[in-house]
Amino acid sequence: MKKVLITGAAGFLGSHLCDRFINEGFHVIAMDNLITGDLKNIEHLFKLEQFEFYHHDVTKFVHVPGKLDYILHFASPASPIDYLKIPIQTLKVGALGTHNLLGLAREKKARILIASTSEIYGDPLVHPQTEEYYGNVNTIGPRGVYDEAKRFQESITMAYHRFHGLETRIVRIFNTYGPRMRLNDGRVIPAFMGQALRGEDLTVFGDGSQTRSFCYVDDEIEGIYRLLMSDYSYPVNIGNPNEITIKDFAEEIIKLTGTTQKVIYKDLPQDDPLQRQPDISKAKEILGWEPKVGRAEGMKKTFDYFKTLSKKELKKTEHRDFSSRNK
Repeated sequence: MKKVLITGAAGFLGSHLCDRFINEGFHVIAMDNLITGDLKNIEHLFKLEQFEFYHHDVTKFVHVPGKLDYILHFASPASPIDYLKIPIQTLKVGALGTHNLLGLAREKKARILIASTSEIYGDPLVHPQTEEYYGNVNTIGPRGVYDEAKRFQESITMAYHRFHGLETRIVRIFNTYGPRMRLNDGRVIPAFMGQALRGEDLTVFGDGSQTRSFCYVDDEIEGIYRLLMSDYSYPVNIGNPNEITIKDFAEEIIKLTGTTQKVIYKDLPQDDPLQRQPDISKAKEILGWEPKVGRAEGMKKTFDYFKTLSKKELKKTEHRDFSSRNK
C-alpha cells in the first residue's frame, strides 16, 4: 500500500484530499496543527486502519517513520481573515514548513506537490492569468504575507527540483468552494451564504464589478490528483475559468437561498484583486483536466451543507483566538 503525507489535512481542501487518497487505496498520514483546521472534517476517517493523524506544526522539524511515496503540502492559513491575524505564522508555514517538507521528501525519495495559489498573481495586469505571468503583488501590503509566502514556496520547490533532482509538482489553486468550507473564513461564498442564513444583508466590497471564478471542490481535487500523478514539474493553474462579477454573484445567491435581504456596499479592502480568472490551457493539454460541475449545481450542494450547521455554528463570528500564535 502506497503512503501519502497530507499536511493541512484537517482543513477544507486537505480533508477532501484525505478522502480521495483513502478511496484510491493509499495509506494516508494526515498532519495538522489545527490553527485553522478542524478535526470534525476528518473524524469520519479515524476508524480506518489505513489512516493516521499527527497533531504537528510543520514549521518545526517533521519526522514520519518508514517509507513515504508522496507528500502534499497544504498546510497554510488560506483565508484573508486568518492570515491578516497570524501574518508571521503564515510566512513561516510557507517558508520554514515548505523547507522542512522538501527535506523530508528528499530523505524519503518521495514526490512532493505543494499548494500554491492564484494570489501569486496579485491584482493581475494580464487577464486571464497564464502560468507564465509573473504577477503584480504588493510585497509590503497586508496581503503580502500570504502572496509572498506562496511565491517563496514555489521558488524553493523549484530550487530543490533543479539542485537535488527532487520530484516536485506545483498547483496554483483558484477560488474553490464546497462542503467543509468554514462559514466565517471571510471569503465571498461562505460570507454570502452565512449572511443569507442569518437573515442579514449581503455585503459587497467595492462596487461589485470585481470578478471571481469559482471551482467546485470535487473538480479541484481531481485536477490536483492528476497533477501529482503526471510528469510535469512546473506550476499548473487548476480552477474554473467561468468568471462572474461579485455583484451578479450576490444576485445568484439571493435567488438560490430565497432570501429577501438586499445587497449593501462597503469599501474595497487594500490590494483586493479586481480580476481573477485562470487560463487552464496547460491543465487541459497536460492533464486532460477541466471542471465538470457547473456553478448552479455546486452552489446548491454547498448551500445544502451550510444549512446543516447548528445555530451556534451559524452565529460564530470568530474562528479561533490567535493571540499566542504570532511568534
